[in-house]
Amino acid sequence: MTGLISKLFSSPIFTWWNSATFGTRLFTSRKGVKVGEDSQGNVYYQEKNGHRRWVIYKNGPVEASRVPADWHGWLHYTVDVLPTEQTVETKPWEKEHQPNLTGTEKAYMPAGAVNAAQRAATTADYEAWRP
Repeated sequence: MTGLISKLFSSPIFTWWNSATFGTRLFTSRKGVKVGEDSQGNVYYQEKNGHRRWVIYKNGPVEASRVPADWHGWLHYTVDVLPTEQTVETKPWEKEHQPNLTGTEKAYMPAGAVNAAQRAATTADYEAWRP
């Protein structure tokens, strides 16, 4: 019974961090107009009267860093023109958009960084503090 309850409360009906909730999907179907999609498959909507804008992420966690810069500007009313309707000049030094990878295996680890799981056992470089 406990497994059933935890599975029920981790479903998209109740959680927002896995995907859009039931309420968001209902609101989108009633009042939303699809205006575009980005390279990751995220779908962007706005209200029929144009007052609200939102995104429904394709797969994975709901994470704001998954929104590319051009769509971020549109979502936050920095620009009114859709990214699909304008050409954005990219500089030669710009890299392709990448979401925040902190906490994942693909997170950046600079040279000399110590990963506790891979650290060799030693006492030569560590002295415990004693009051």
